[in-house]
Amino acid sequence: MMRMNNELMFSSKKDDWSTPQDFFDKLNDEFGFTLDPCSDEENKKCEKHYTKEDDGLSKDWKGETVFCNPPYGRVIKKWVKKCYDESRSNKTKVVMLIPARTDTIYFHEYIYREAEIRFIKGRLKFGGYANTAPFPSMVVIFK
Repeated sequence: MMRMNNELMFSSKKDDWSTPQDFFDKLNDEFGFTLDPCSDEENKKCEKHYTKEDDGLSKDWKGETVFCNPPYGRVIKKWVKKCYDESRSNKTKVVMLIPARTDTIYFHEYIYREAEIRFIKGRLKFGGYANTAPFPSMVVIFK
């Protein structure tokens, strides 16, 4: 059973990673989040949230303080752009938890020199897994 979880965790078949509650709580104490646009009913972090079916990418986040832990697959670049755009046009504060992939185009177009970046020391242990993530993470703050 544990082997199957490890295989899934280290594969590209999984792109949703549940934020560790204690990690979220520290960020929430600092920012006071009002919206989680990338959630499901089990892992939502805010009372106001959007599920995959709600399509948080298509919603207006105006005036919200957003915590965004998006799917980490190919769609992540759309979420990064959405977070950047919302923070620029709607007086919205957005905090993202994403893999520290500094070699990507989206990092250089929307994050580097555009947002505060906090690299996380060590690797996070995402919800439901015994091992830490197979990638480093960062917190990106768009103000």
